[in-house]
Amino acid sequence: MDSVVQPAAYVAIRLPSEKLKVIQVMPNTTISIGKYGSFQANDIIHRPYHLTFEIYEKQGAEVKPALRIVSAAQLCAETEDKGALTPSEDEGDNVPDNNDGVQYEVVAEDGEVIMRTNREIIDDSTSQKLTMEDIETLKENETSSGKDLIAKILESHSALDQKTAFALAKYTLRKTKKYLRRFTLLPLDVPLLTRWMLLEKEPAKILELREETLALIASWSNVHHGGAAQYCLTSNGTGMIGGGRYLVVDETGGLLVAMMAERMGILYPNYKDVSIQPQKRDPCEGFSTTDMPTDAINQTTDSQPNAANQQETSSKHSAASHSASPAKRNTITVIHANTQPNLSLLKYFLFDHANPDPSHPLATHLQSLSWLQLLSPTDDTGYVEPEMVPNETLQTWKSSKRGNYYRKRRRWERIKSVVDETRAGGFDGLVVASVMNPATILHHVVPLLHGGASVVVYSPTIEPLAELADYYSTPRRTAFIASEPNRNMLPTDDFPLDPTLLLGPTIQTARARTWQVLPGRSHPHMTGRGGAEGYVFTGIRVLPVEGKVEARGNFKRRKTSGSTSKVVLEAEEDSPTVKAEESCNEH
Repeated sequence: MDSVVQPAAYVAIRLPSEKLKVIQVMPNTTISIGKYGSFQANDIIHRPYHLTFEIYEKQGAEVKPALRIVSAAQLCAETEDKGALTPSEDEGDNVPDNNDGVQYEVVAEDGEVIMRTNREIIDDSTSQKLTMEDIETLKENETSSGKDLIAKILESHSALDQKTAFALAKYTLRKTKKYLRRFTLLPLDVPLLTRWMLLEKEPAKILELREETLALIASWSNVHHGGAAQYCLTSNGTGMIGGGRYLVVDETGGLLVAMMAERMGILYPNYKDVSIQPQKRDPCEGFSTTDMPTDAINQTTDSQPNAANQQETSSKHSAASHSASPAKRNTITVIHANTQPNLSLLKYFLFDHANPDPSHPLATHLQSLSWLQLLSPTDDTGYVEPEMVPNETLQTWKSSKRGNYYRKRRRWERIKSVVDETRAGGFDGLVVASVMNPATILHHVVPLLHGGASVVVYSPTIEPLAELADYYSTPRRTAFIASEPNRNMLPTDDFPLDPTLLLGPTIQTARARTWQVLPGRSHPHMTGRGGAEGYVFTGIRVLPVEGKVEARGNFKRRKTSGSTSKVVLEAEEDSPTVKAEESCNEH
């Protein structure tokens, strides 16, 4: 991810109300952030992230909005001023109380009132002398970033001097969040996108997947870049083992794929190949140089490609993406139930699965196939080879008809390559987040993993995962081995899954709770979001041994001295002696 805002990139804007707004920074356009105002997109292109800007009206021949960078020193000073409004613990020593023991005021040693309570204050709408019409008029005439408007609102409050320090700080903060025209630029990464979808958009689209749960999935799935040459061919030569190849069943709109691609280093595009650039401008145009950090001034591009070049570049995406050969390592294979996978959230990282940009890393590292293609490829029309046409006949066809023929051949070759490679197996891991029954999914995809691969399944509720853990439990595995069933006959009523394929089935969850940390008033926030808890099932793929395991050696029983009888197993002289009680006593 770049450290500066690039043209056409999606960024997150944190407003004074602490809400997030995701926008696409298209050059030569105006960005509106609602009641806080608007600004030119060119004013933030090639600017560093994590800077705070203020919107003000630039005076001149034409009044237009401009931006001013708020320095870190000013932000730190404002934070210290807010902290000064909160009394310290030492100020609460000399507190007079009434006969009923209720404290009303905090006074100093000289009798000066430091803090009052608002028990006897009646605060209603009549305390504010400004009406909404007056405030709207002041907003229209406001040329600063909103500080003058906030000051006038505080001055017009008749009961402001009666408020306690805490009440005054809360009132000031509430007005600041409402009227201060300020925002902060944040890079749109996967955790921030998850938080925005969960709090601002529709959580059901991502199965109510939280940041901490997504991090738990990423940790247990062990998704990472597979290196340059860490794979080998299978014994029959039809598939590969290793190489950073992962299977995923994603019904979160592409959020799971984005997390995996970010850890593999193939999520973010190469902005050097992006053809959209802003118009030539002065780096300081639209900005107030007051308190502007030197690293915030970056030279913009000197030229802008014409519209014909942009249209030519976009028209080549489709043809180039079809001709590009898929990668053999560091790939993500998505299994979906529809004609096309639902990866709509990848658009925030400038990737469109239907019409991918060939310069994007996911264009060659992301593959997809349907359940029909995986389980019964011959029933899928895309897997059937088109009829071969001799070159002599092709020369007599029109160019459009000949192009359609080659396009069908390329599509068939791509589908056949992905299906054959997936059915050959040898994947490094499996990640599932679906509303389908996880047992039906794992029955078909677990055999495609190599030994030692990680299996991670997410579910908003625990019941499906509890059944899954029971299917791979030790008692069921023992009964499966003792019954000597035919694995080709699975699933059965007693064994819906092969319990010998996974070890260490575990169910876990994680939730990070936000706390208020203040002297004497530290507690978790009681207004946190509810919804599904979210649980994660984990396991390790193993290769079951063929035949039976037998212990070799001539063992005998011997009693040892002591208050309790102990059993020691001794083998023959050519075998090592096993003393169980020594290891137990040491621990």
